[in-house]
Amino acid sequence: MNTMKLSILFLLRRNKINSRGLCPIECRITLDKQRKPFSTGIFINPKNWDSNKQLTRPPNEENNNTNNQLSLIKNKINQAFLFLQVKDEPFDASDIYNQYAGKTTTKEYALIEYYKIYLDRLQKLVGLEIKQATWNKFNYIKEDVSEFIKSHYKKPDVKLKNLDFNFISEFEYYCKTELKHKQITINKSLQRLKKVIKQSVINGYLDKNPFEEHSPKKVYSKIVFLTQEELDRLENHTFQSDPLNRVKDCYIFCCYTGLAYREMFELRKDDLITKPDGITWIYQKREKTERNFSVPLILPKALQIISKYNSDSPFVLPRISNQSFNRLLKEIAFTLEISKNLTHHTARKTFASTVLLNNDIPIEVVSKLLGHSKISTTQEYYAELMPEKLSENLNKLKNRLK
Repeated sequence: MNTMKLSILFLLRRNKINSRGLCPIECRITLDKQRKPFSTGIFINPKNWDSNKQLTRPPNEENNNTNNQLSLIKNKINQAFLFLQVKDEPFDASDIYNQYAGKTTTKEYALIEYYKIYLDRLQKLVGLEIKQATWNKFNYIKEDVSEFIKSHYKKPDVKLKNLDFNFISEFEYYCKTELKHKQITINKSLQRLKKVIKQSVINGYLDKNPFEEHSPKKVYSKIVFLTQEELDRLENHTFQSDPLNRVKDCYIFCCYTGLAYREMFELRKDDLITKPDGITWIYQKREKTERNFSVPLILPKALQIISKYNSDSPFVLPRISNQSFNRLLKEIAFTLEISKNLTHHTARKTFASTVLLNNDIPIEVVSKLLGHSKISTTQEYYAELMPEKLSENLNKLKNRLK
């Protein structure tokens, strides 16, 4: 049910009296506290105006004619209001005036309305430029924004042209307090919403991007990885359970190659190419960035595990579901008294931190081996060396400066 409240008020502008001693009458349309004033083009003697009755007095031919004009204006505004209600599209006080005045305007989209159009276009790119999972994430944000608008503005949608910095701030606050999202999740939501709004600016439906003044709060996630001592402990332990040993081997393999779960799971023998110098390389496409990457199989532990699972299967390693893999990793951590939340992704972190950076491999090489699209991504997560390594490097510098 539409609960929009319309108010039509005529105001006498006594400060704009003309040379004939007449003042103009202004009409003010108010819709849910939003105002749209405009000139009626009617001038009257200020002594004849009754603001409470909203008409001119005393009754005579001239005043009756003025009152009829005011009544006609009011009726036309009410008709414009009813017309926009029947269309069942978001509108504001300015839209009522434009409809009353018979102004032809370009299509003015509301946010959710335009978001749906954006999603329809994005859907056609699934399988061509983006993955279905990417489309799903944009759709999830649309649902969150829709619920926010209903909760905060008490209406199904808001006009694109009315978006401002306050809208972004309030949505961010809503995500934090009502949805209980962490800041890193909120930043991702804002990042996707920003893309939709930016496209509306490009298409000319919004004059200014409200995100121009917004800066996302920085999130510094703690990197979880195995220390060299913990990695040695894992490598030297043999479990009684075959499933645990298989997970252990796959995890260690990724600690020495940096493969993400999907890349490990899909690793085929065809992906292994031996070059003339005798070194075997992994050639794959990173699922997250869709960039080709290559990793040399030089480290002995990775080679040993490949040899251990050599079979007629086209796949290099045992295929274990992500859910089972992470569940068994919890058992492994408990058995070895490793008080860290181990997931498959911590193997990739271990490769970057303990295996590479801790052994003086340059950050540029680390970035290449991880398959990052930008070195700044690597620097953001891994440039901060472990305290022991930092102390070791400072001691070397101190000795050189003696």
